Amino acid sequence: MADALPELTLPQMLRERARRDAARVAIRQKDYGIWKPCTWAQYHERACHFGQGLAALGVTPGGHVGVISENRIEWVLAQMGAGLIGAITVGVYPTSPTSEVAYVVGHADIEVVVCEDQEQTDKVLEALPDLPRLKKIIVVETKGLRSFAPEARALIASFGEVERLGAQAGAGAAIDAALARQSLDDIGLMIYTSGSTGKPKGAMISWRNMRGVVPGIVDRLVLSRETTHLSYLPLCHVAEQMLTTFVPVYLGSQVNFGESIRTVQEDLREVAPTMFLGVPRIWEKLHAAISIKMQETGRLRRQLFERALRACAPLAEKPRQDWSAAERLTYALSYWTVLRALQNFIGLRRAQVALTGAAPIAPAVVRFFRTLGVPLVEVYGLTESTGMVTGHLRDRVVAGTVGPVIRGVRYRIASGDDALGGELQLEGEMVFAGYYKNPEATAQAIRDGWLHTGDVVREEGGQIRIVDRLKDIMITAGGKNLTPSEIENTMKGSPYVKECIVVAEGRKFVGALVQIDYETVGKWAEAQRIPFTHFRSLVEQPQVRALIDAEIRNGNAQLADVAHIRRFHLLTKELDHDDGEVTATMKVRRASIYQTYAAEIEALYA
Repeated sequence: MADALPELTLPQMLRERARRDAARVAIRQKDYGIWKPCTWAQYHERACHFGQGLAALGVTPGGHVGVISENRIEWVLAQMGAGLIGAITVGVYPTSPTSEVAYVVGHADIEVVVCEDQEQTDKVLEALPDLPRLKKIIVVETKGLRSFAPEARALIASFGEVERLGAQAGAGAAIDAALARQSLDDIGLMIYTSGSTGKPKGAMISWRNMRGVVPGIVDRLVLSRETTHLSYLPLCHVAEQMLTTFVPVYLGSQVNFGESIRTVQEDLREVAPTMFLGVPRIWEKLHAAISIKMQETGRLRRQLFERALRACAPLAEKPRQDWSAAERLTYALSYWTVLRALQNFIGLRRAQVALTGAAPIAPAVVRFFRTLGVPLVEVYGLTESTGMVTGHLRDRVVAGTVGPVIRGVRYRIASGDDALGGELQLEGEMVFAGYYKNPEATAQAIRDGWLHTGDVVREEGGQIRIVDRLKDIMITAGGKNLTPSEIENTMKGSPYVKECIVVAEGRKFVGALVQIDYETVGKWAEAQRIPFTHFRSLVEQPQVRALIDAEIRNGNAQLADVAHIRRFHLLTKELDHDDGEVTATMKVRRASIYQTYAAEIEALYA
């Protein structure tokens, strides 16, 4: 696969794909319940029109174009259109509050920003005094847009207007000329890090980085041009970029955009994709949904489900080719009586590979889905590595590890603590070009060509095990090194625990702040006839504390004594992005939470 990839940038490859597979469907988008196809020829043509429209608005090669939207065809048309004229795309999380939008749009020197609707447009207009370089706001969904003041209205154009402006520019000689000048070493994309420990940093991704990561992904996940994918995770994150733009354009596979992030479950059932990517929280929610379904079903079905889980659990990490005749029969009986219906329920019966990544996941959750027959593998990567750099082999999954490195990646593990491991360092074409306007951070991240990931790992039988972030490792008052993520992810293996934040640095024992899963615990409380009206009233029920206490004890049984959570505090509200407690990608801002809940933490040790 690596040798077969042409020496073409992503926009150059889009043009080539339109020539090779003009009539083949590249994208399907669901609008008002109907899946509308877009061929490779149409994808390229619309991207050309939008790119020429951007050029007519004054965007020049090297200029920055922002996109603030949920996933939809206009997102990738804007991205490819910008790339076709040599401009750089910068994604902004649609869930970001105005202050974060202002920071990214201002720091990235964005000249034109594409906004999905009035909500996103309002954020940009509110931040306008701090955005001196912004020339134009392009709005996708114009329905319901209220009248703007004349000075604001002059800044706004619709997505359709920009496409039509570009279509009037002619046959695209300017784009051909721009593509002729384009080099693999040009920057094509800027992805801002989540900012869990400070201000987000703009990672500059070159066309070479994108091309460099594709062969290893295709090889490890065994993808083909027949692969179908449902795109719903934010496109301003590298994980979704690699499966929605990088791989499909080079491979010729199909992408599906649902109606909304809120309709993912329904869209999954309709699309039944052959590949599915879910961050750990998605798998935890699916795990919880199945638990709720089993709580609500009849006694016979619940018994059949529990029996199937017990029977198939030994097969979760065993390669299928090694199954005995008796094991094949056991799985077949479980599949036709229970598992097939559950796979249909979550929309993954046709999945040939399912991925979890972007954050650690409890090994118990991986085993649960593999027991159900969902081919879940764990992968690992960073924004700075342009996505996935390790992943389980389909026939060799060891829960708790992230598999071997993929093709094209060179790695080494720096010397460190013998018990914990050392920092993972990477080299290859997928290593990013650096941070925008931040040479100091770039110099810290890339040294002598090697990307210092900041992740402590161990290699076990050829598999990489992520221990924790280097900066997150804690030392107790007794001098014991602890990896909080191992403890936290073990606890989050419970369908009743949504978030667990460990406290241990300099302490005599491990404490934790715990956020319940409101939906799952709420269903449990209703079944137990426990009254509650909202999140806080549910948390304050003594039966709920007893439930979580039992789940903590179950988790402790899987950990070394020194890592046991001795005391915990139940949070009375959900962690919130707007309150600065989690990032746009729902990563915990540990320092912020320690500060906010300082009194509750001290009470654990009183």
